[in-house]
Amino acid sequence: MQSKVKPSKSIVLITGATSGIGRATAMRLAKDGYRLIITGRRTVILKKLADYLESKYKTDCLAIPVDVRDYSALKNAFFELPDQWKSIGILVNNAGLAAGLDTVQEGSVDDWNQMIDTNIKGILYMTKIIAPGMIERKKGHIINIGSIAGKEVYPKGAVYCATKNAVEALTLGMRQDFVPYGVKVSSVCPGAVETEFSLVRFKGDQERADKVYNGFVPLDPEDIADVIHFVITRPGHVNIQDVLIMPTAQASATIIHRQ
Repeated sequence: MQSKVKPSKSIVLITGATSGIGRATAMRLAKDGYRLIITGRRTVILKKLADYLESKYKTDCLAIPVDVRDYSALKNAFFELPDQWKSIGILVNNAGLAAGLDTVQEGSVDDWNQMIDTNIKGILYMTKIIAPGMIERKKGHIINIGSIAGKEVYPKGAVYCATKNAVEALTLGMRQDFVPYGVKVSSVCPGAVETEFSLVRFKGDQERADKVYNGFVPLDPEDIADVIHFVITRPGHVNIQDVLIMPTAQASATIIHRQ
């Protein structure tokens, strides 16, 4: 039987923690006393963040520089964790990206592979590695970071939207697979959040990226981190299955009221 008592602090694993939503979530949960494992590709930034969180919030933080697209590297990293870090209670599958904004006929195969390997395979790889421990303990929580792009498709975003639609489907399937074991599965789906998202999509073109957020107030990464914190702090018998969070100025994937 699921407990009606709020959960005790768990070890939280956050992928893609070097910027944006991942970084904000690490900050929010460290502030609340969670022990953290953070991953990302940018080693120096990741380790600086871990040092900062330990110093600022007096909590343990383990930095693991790794690419979620590399299954062998992930297995090596997480199958060899020190004993005190093995009981991961919460997995935040945050690592993801958009690459390019093109029609399918003009799209880049390299961009497609990068999005598919990160946004879909990355979630599958991390979940396959971490979920068995949760199943064995009959307790755990997986939060997949989706997007409004997983609920709607917009012009020139077909492949990115397809990957986020896949996240929606994977979340539903995981929930069905894990429900007999008391493992919660949730999705948090943001609209427009001002992060490095557009800068990455436009291959470092800062001027083009800035235009995405002109004329309205987008979400901050901290807004999403607050939602993630709310989702994971519900009592044992409560699972917030799906959250869609948008800026007030955004009505849909393609409708944003700009001043």
